[in-house]
Amino acid sequence: MTLKKPWTLLIIAIACLLWGFGLYWRAVSQKTFRLAKTLSTTNSPERIVSLAPNLTEILFALGLAERIVAVSSDSDYPAEAAGKSKVGTFWQPNTEAVVASRPDLVITLAFEQQKSVAESLKRLGYEVLTLKIEKIDELLTAIREIGAATGYKQRAEQMAKNISNRLNDLQLKFGLTDRVKVLWVAQTEPLRVAGRNTFINELIELAGGENAIAATIGRYPIIGTEELLACGPEVIIQPVMGTGNIRLQQKAAELFWGRWANLPAVKNNRIYVVEPDTVLRLGPRLPQGAELIAGYLHPKRNVNGKKTDN
Repeated sequence: MTLKKPWTLLIIAIACLLWGFGLYWRAVSQKTFRLAKTLSTTNSPERIVSLAPNLTEILFALGLAERIVAVSSDSDYPAEAAGKSKVGTFWQPNTEAVVASRPDLVITLAFEQQKSVAESLKRLGYEVLTLKIEKIDELLTAIREIGAATGYKQRAEQMAKNISNRLNDLQLKFGLTDRVKVLWVAQTEPLRVAGRNTFINELIELAGGENAIAATIGRYPIIGTEELLACGPEVIIQPVMGTGNIRLQQKAAELFWGRWANLPAVKNNRIYVVEPDTVLRLGPRLPQGAELIAGYLHPKRNVNGKKTDN
């Protein structure tokens, strides 16, 4: 069959070209989409710097050990953290040392000294994740944010869930027990204690206790003898201060508190000096710290909430 109009051939040719181009463009678009999706899930930082011990613990617990290139000098857990380069202390990060580490991501906490370092690093073009971790809920949120920033979102979600579940279980186990009045000592000279607007207060309540100190303006107020006697603590807990031996600090604490012999905690020898890491760091080991405190508050029960024979 012979076509009567030459332009008909041109239309058919153009149609074929457009159809072929459409197939080609579809294939290229699908390939580009797949590549972009792959990059979005694998493009995570390879060189991470942590400026706080609890942040370091979170990163290690997530399985990011090989990507951590530097940590604060007080990051001492896990033991592997000791082998990482140091970039100043928790209170005094060293910006130059951070820059020398050539980080893809720097993780800091949201308090004044670290905020100023974070701002300096941002001005230099570095990626910085600043987190506020002062309460337990903020810890869980921070873990999820670190997971999202490092490409470990699912693992972080599981970690946050596990911590939350353990703490909830502990609260349920000791929720019906008699509340023990607890004085948590931050320092002895002058006498400074944990108030109610602190995560320490959360920890005490999770463990079946009640803060002996009433509501205060400051989070860690200084109290005098009159306030101490009025609050009548049944248990006194103070973390190890400095690097001294825990047994020696226990004896020193008993001697110090002996001047208030009428306090229930002193009468009943319920003064405890504890290792600070698990109870003072808002990190992955917090449930372990909460269980430790529960053991001090309720020595006749185990962490399952059951009575023992002791």
